Amino acid sequence: MNTIQGRFRAAMLMGSVLSFAVGVPAQNPNNNTWPYATGSFFSAPVLAVVGDIACQPGETEPSGEKSGENCLSPKSPYTPTSLWQSQEATADEIEAMQPAAIALLGDLQYQVGQYSDFEGSFDLTYGAFKFLQRPAPGNHEFYDEHGATGVAGYGYFSYFNGFQIDSTGAPLTATIPDPCPAGLLWTDPNPPNPASAPATPCGYPGATTPNPQPVPRADGQAGHFEEPANGVGVGVADGWYSYNLGTWHLISLNIECSTQPGGCSNSGSWFAAELQWLQKDLEENHAACTAAYWHQPTFSATNSITQEGVTAEAFWQLLYKYGADLVLNGHDHLYARYQPLDPNGTPDSRWGIREFIVGSGGETLDPIALTPVTSIQATTANPETNQEDPSGNVNFNAQNLQAYTGDYWGVLGLTLYLNGYAWDYESALAGPAQLLSTNGPTFPAPAANGRYSDKGIGTCHGPHNWF
Repeated sequence: MNTIQGRFRAAMLMGSVLSFAVGVPAQNPNNNTWPYATGSFFSAPVLAVVGDIACQPGETEPSGEKSGENCLSPKSPYTPTSLWQSQEATADEIEAMQPAAIALLGDLQYQVGQYSDFEGSFDLTYGAFKFLQRPAPGNHEFYDEHGATGVAGYGYFSYFNGFQIDSTGAPLTATIPDPCPAGLLWTDPNPPNPASAPATPCGYPGATTPNPQPVPRADGQAGHFEEPANGVGVGVADGWYSYNLGTWHLISLNIECSTQPGGCSNSGSWFAAELQWLQKDLEENHAACTAAYWHQPTFSATNSITQEGVTAEAFWQLLYKYGADLVLNGHDHLYARYQPLDPNGTPDSRWGIREFIVGSGGETLDPIALTPVTSIQATTANPETNQEDPSGNVNFNAQNLQAYTGDYWGVLGLTLYLNGYAWDYESALAGPAQLLSTNGPTFPAPAANGRYSDKGIGTCHGPHNWF
């Protein structure tokens, strides 16, 4: 696109001339009317993108996260022991961005997403613009994590969909059995690394104390939740849905499949139903630009592909078949941008999908992995495979990452144009000094001004269905 005609086409695809001021995140026009008016018919909406956000109130981070950081210390001044300030910093960044909507990429509330924890942490910062949020769930909303018994999505769905009440007006509650009983192995008969298959699908044993939770309403902001028959067992949480923003079609998916009916098998009843829904949604999509998001990535910038990430290759295959443009993930606590790829991880400048990982919402940060596993990088717990891509290519990130940092919390702003997009990742807060000092020689040095920024533009593939 080096000709005058090509440059004109690029400008037309974008719908307007693009310009960026250094250090200023993407913003919607008419900012004095936000959050109710988020742009005019002729303006391109901004989508804020972030995941891995809120610490568990009253808790010190357990082993397996960054021990010592906590939700106990006051938020200011920032020290390496306080996580209140990091999640508030990204909430403040979103408020300054004034987006039309917010794509939340899972692990919104640690450690297991109990409803009371959502109210006591996530809601205190991100609750200010809850109605703009379009969430996807993560493993911390479903599974056992760090000695806490998982609540199978009940807290997540109760927070976003609301909950049912009994005849006295009190919340109707259910006691959630451990969703990850010991001995329940991976459902994938050919896991990418059999030695890493854990004793439970969640990687951590749960506590023995059951966790009563509000019973979610069936439908709402987080998608569909289905109660168990006759109130016996655990409800089935679908949690996938799609919506349009400007001229774009956006798809929120649920990859937390280990404890769902049929597990993480493409032929398992729950995941097969999601794939069937996704294919139908894509077949009926006429938008020129399409983005999909879920929590656990298929290509991992911190060398920590999970069973769910491998399973999500099925998402990639459908999205690629129907001409999708972007995949947005969390789980890795960092920011990363890959070059456009096909579902096998092969660079494809024509039809490839660009993956962004934005797990930098406030929880403890992770290092970037550009080389084979080292003592610094091998910090993740089962069931993560210490691989960068499902094929086991140890040089995958070095070959395909175009921008990355594990040193800053921050939010990605996507400006959604008629036939293209602009990305603008701005850091909100630098990580603690000890993280910076252990990043090693393969990591980019922190910016001199203590900030990180990554900006650029891209064009869409065009609609799969014209009519």
